Amino acid sequence: MCGIVGYIGRRDVAPLLLEGLQRLEYRGYDSAGIAIHGDGTGRNGGLRTARATGRVRELEARLPKRFTGTAGIAHTRWATHGAPCDENAHPHQDADGRIALVHNGIIDNAAELRVRLESEGVVFTSDTDTETLAHLIARSQAETLEEKVREALRLVEGTYGIAVLHAEFPDRIVVARNGSPVVLGLGEHEMFVASDVAALVSHTRQVITLDDGEMATIKADDYRTYTTEGSRTAAAPETVDWVAESYDMAGHDTYMHKEITEQADAVDRVLRGRIDDRFATVRLGGLNLDAREARSVRRVKILGCGSAYHAGLIGAQLIEELARIPADAEPASEFRYRNAVVDPDTLYIAVSQSGETYDTLAAVQELKRKGARVLGVVNVVGSAIARETDGGVYVHAGPEICVVSTKCFTNTAVAFALLALHLGRIRDLSVADGKRIIDGLRRLPAQIAEIVAQEAEIEKIAGEYADARSMMFVGRVRGYPVALEASLKLKEISYIHAEAYPASELKHGPLALIEPAVPTVAVLPDDELLDKNRATLEEVKARHGRILAVAHQEQERADHTVVVPRNETELDPILMGIPLQLLAYHTALALGRDIDKPRNLAKSVTVE
Repeated sequence: MCGIVGYIGRRDVAPLLLEGLQRLEYRGYDSAGIAIHGDGTGRNGGLRTARATGRVRELEARLPKRFTGTAGIAHTRWATHGAPCDENAHPHQDADGRIALVHNGIIDNAAELRVRLESEGVVFTSDTDTETLAHLIARSQAETLEEKVREALRLVEGTYGIAVLHAEFPDRIVVARNGSPVVLGLGEHEMFVASDVAALVSHTRQVITLDDGEMATIKADDYRTYTTEGSRTAAAPETVDWVAESYDMAGHDTYMHKEITEQADAVDRVLRGRIDDRFATVRLGGLNLDAREARSVRRVKILGCGSAYHAGLIGAQLIEELARIPADAEPASEFRYRNAVVDPDTLYIAVSQSGETYDTLAAVQELKRKGARVLGVVNVVGSAIARETDGGVYVHAGPEICVVSTKCFTNTAVAFALLALHLGRIRDLSVADGKRIIDGLRRLPAQIAEIVAQEAEIEKIAGEYADARSMMFVGRVRGYPVALEASLKLKEISYIHAEAYPASELKHGPLALIEPAVPTVAVLPDDELLDKNRATLEEVKARHGRILAVAHQEQERADHTVVVPRNETELDPILMGIPLQLLAYHTALALGRDIDKPRNLAKSVTVE
C-alpha cells in the first residue's frame, strides 16, 4: 500500500505524476514507480515503466530522457508482501508488459492464486501479492478493459485501490476500490486519479470519491462510474476545501514543526461557529442525534488506532466527567476481532484522522451490520468512515503531512470536548459548568501559542535526554492518555524505546527499569491527584532516575520542569501533550532522524 496517482489528458504525463508522488511522500514509502503510454510502438504497444527503491527523487533520476506520453499511473509503495527492492516496486505488469497496475491494499488469497497461475505456466518476477492481479487481468478473454478488470477482481479476496493501464486501450485508465481509497479529479480536457486529494489539489478541486465495490473509467474528456457488477452509479463531484498551499512547508524545516506551530489556529477552526453561549452548549449539526436519542445512550465506546485511540481515551474521560455516561476507548484493531457484544443502548464512536484507517473502518462495518449506532470523528471530509457512519464531527485540522499526528490529535481531543459538553448539557451538566467549559475552550488557542513559545527551552531539555536508551512516561487518570501519546511520538520519530504506564502501576513492576539511563517523563496536572503524582517522583528519585515533569508549576523533585498554563481541569490534558510533541521533535532532530518520514511507518494505514 501507499500512494497512487494517475493522469490522462493532453499534457506530458511524467512531470505531473512525479509531482503527485511528491505530494504523497508524507504517507511513508520505500520505493516508487511510474508507467506511461508512450508512442504506441514496440512489443508492449508503447507502455513504458520505471521503478526505483528509495525516494521519488531516485525514481526521477532513473527516468530516460525521452519518457513522454499523455496517460500514466504512478505509485509509492510501503512494503507488505516482499522486501523493498526494484522488483517489488509498483507498477506491476503481465508477462508481455502490455498491462501496468498499481495497487494499495492486500490480496488475501494471493498465495492460492499464485500457485494456480504458476501451474498454468505464469512466471512471477516479484514477491508481491499485486502481481497476481496483473496476470489475472492479462489472462482474461473479455473484449473491454473494464470487463477484464472486473473478471480479475471477482477472483480476488481482500482490499484494493487499483489503477490499470493497458497497451490496447490507450484512451483510458480503469480504477477500482474495495477498502482502500480512490479519488477521481475532474479537470478540463484532463482527468486525474489518486489515493489522496493531496495529489490533486494543485490541479483541480472537483473530486469524486469512489465507494467500496465501485469502479471508474477515466478518459481525457469523460468519466463514468459503475459497480464491480457493471451497474452504472451516479457519483456526484464535491469541492475540496483544502488548497495546494496547505501542503507547503511555509518556511519550516519539516512538516511536523509546521503542524505543531499551527495548532493554535487549528483549534480555533474546530471551535469556530460551534459555541452556543445562549444555552452554554455547542452546536454539532452533523451528529444526527437528537436530544431524545442522546438521553437514551447508556454507554459510549470509542474505537481508534494509534494516536486516534489515545485521543479516544481523552474523549472517554471527558464524556464521563461532563456527561456522566460510562465511556471507554479500545483499539479498533482489537475490537473488530473479538466478537464483542453490541448493545443497542451503546453509542459507538470511530476515530480516524484519514477516515480510511482499515481496522477502524472494518470495525464500523461490523457494528453497522449488527445494527449499532456509530458516529465518526474524522478530519477528512467525504472519507470512508465519514460516509459509513450515522453522523459525526469533523475536526477541521487541515492537511497533516507528517506521518506522525500532532495538530490532528489535538483537534480530535478538542472535538471530544465539544461532544462531551453537548451530551452533558442535554443531560445533567449545569449552565454554570457549561459556561466554565466554554470559557476554557476559548482560552485554548492562546495557551497553545504560549506553550509553543517555550520551544527554545524545550529544545535544550531534549538535548539532555537524547542519549537515553529508553524512556518511561507516566501519568494518572487524565495524565495517562497524555503519557501514552507522548511515548508513541518519541518512539515513532526518534527510535528511542519508550513505554507509558499509569503512574500508580509504576511500583507494580516497571520500577525495576528505572536507572539514570532510563529517564522518566511525568505528567502532573494540578488536580486532586497532584500529591499522589509527587509521591511517584519520590519513588523514581530513590532509584536514581532522571525526571522531566510537565506540570502547572515547578516540581522540585524533577530535574527539569516544563510549566504549562492552567485551564479547566477537564481540558488540561489537551494542553499538556503539546510540549511533549516538541520534546519528541527536538530529540529526533538531535539524533538526525528523518522526522516527516520515519522508518517503517505509513500515514494512512489501509491494510490489516
